Amino acid sequence: MLESDVYSALTEILRDLFMNDDLIVTPDLSANRVHGWDSFKQIEIILATEERFGVKFTTQEVESLKCVGDLSALILKHTV
Repeated sequence: MLESDVYSALTEILRDLFMNDDLIVTPDLSANRVHGWDSFKQIEIILATEERFGVKFTTQEVESLKCVGDLSALILKHTV
């Protein structure tokens, strides 16, 4: 899987969950830059990502995420 494929899928997931078709997903995008991205939304993002990519993250992995770039790297780690 290519990194561009991951970002394309994450863009779809985040735009859907935040109901914002204009959301630009970049590696440095984080919760403090998106209105409504709280701990509950974080859980939705993780669940949607796990379902989309057919992976399961550990609690430690999820707690280490700081930005979308971290999530992308984690997805690539699990899908290689």
